[in-house]
Amino acid sequence: MRYGVSIPVMDEPGALVDIGLAAEANGWDGVFLWHHVVGTPDLPMPVSDAWVVLGALATRTERVRLGTTVTALPRHQPQEVARQTVTLDRLSGGRAVLGVGLGEPPSEYTALGRPADRRTLAAMLDEGLEVVAGLWSGRPFTHHGAHYTFDEVQFLPPPLQQPRIPVWVSAMARNERTLGRAARWDGVVIGAMTAEGTVDVLPSEAVAEVAARPDAPADVVVAAPPGTDPGLYEGTGATWVLVTGWLDELRGVAAVPPTG
Repeated sequence: MRYGVSIPVMDEPGALVDIGLAAEANGWDGVFLWHHVVGTPDLPMPVSDAWVVLGALATRTERVRLGTTVTALPRHQPQEVARQTVTLDRLSGGRAVLGVGLGEPPSEYTALGRPADRRTLAAMLDEGLEVVAGLWSGRPFTHHGAHYTFDEVQFLPPPLQQPRIPVWVSAMARNERTLGRAARWDGVVIGAMTAEGTVDVLPSEAVAEVAARPDAPADVVVAAPPGTDPGLYEGTGATWVLVTGWLDELRGVAAVPPTG
């Protein structure tokens, strides 16, 4: 297994870069950022841009994987995400990962005048991923869909990673639809949530069940709260454990090696 930190973006960008640098220095394998745009009307907060911070980390790290966990693709234009991820991939020497999902909370859509219907968002996510992958090809790309239209658009340069930048799909709510979506890509991000909406410890049996599916993608990524024993997931089929929590916790997490 490999180990990463998944960092909230609710802080100054320099502070987020410092956590990522500490993680690489202490032997972590990946640095991932939550991807939010704005706080909600009832909870305004400072937010840094995930892609800008990842770009800064790309120029100051050498080894760690860099990506988002997760980008709510329906909240963004797919051509912009395609350009941002290719830029990160080339800037980092081929270390980018795109994590995607529907995004939470719904108010982050509605506060910006966007619909938050989950069925619509799911359709936009599926179609948006087709668009991103088509633009990553570096070849002229045409797409006429329900939500996006492109005519002979060619994005150059392509990513360094081939056949594409790895795509990890969030399936924190594990059901056939979300697991089926993940099966079409390169990884699945799974976890458990408390009643208060924070990350809880996911039982090892649940991880093994997902990893044993015939359509399981190459990477099975477990989101875990600080203090989780990574040995819990040895032998389950998990390929990554991402420790995620609030910033005050993650500063301490990144300051020590992932296995203690």
